[in-house]
Amino acid sequence: MTTRPTFQLSRLREIGWAKWDPIGVGGPDHGWPADEYDTYLLEAAGRLWNAGSDEEVAEYLIKIETEYMGLAAVPGIRPRALGVVRAMREYVETLHR
Repeated sequence: MTTRPTFQLSRLREIGWAKWDPIGVGGPDHGWPADEYDTYLLEAAGRLWNAGSDEEVAEYLIKIETEYMGLAAVPGIRPRALGVVRAMREYVETLHR
């Protein structure tokens, strides 16, 4: 049986608001609910925890943006998604120690 992580939601939110924010609302400091992206960030962190590759998790975030949210695939979408994933991976790896 593998252990299940307890993700610190505040840390995932820091990463999400600073590096992702696909709808560009600026986060809770701008009157938007802090939990706007929680479901997606938790799913991405879970995929990383379960050995998902950076590319796979970045593709998940891109799919959320372009298919679920209906946003256009803007220039730089993949590098931005990969940056989010790298930051999340750094955090998730601290939980394995």
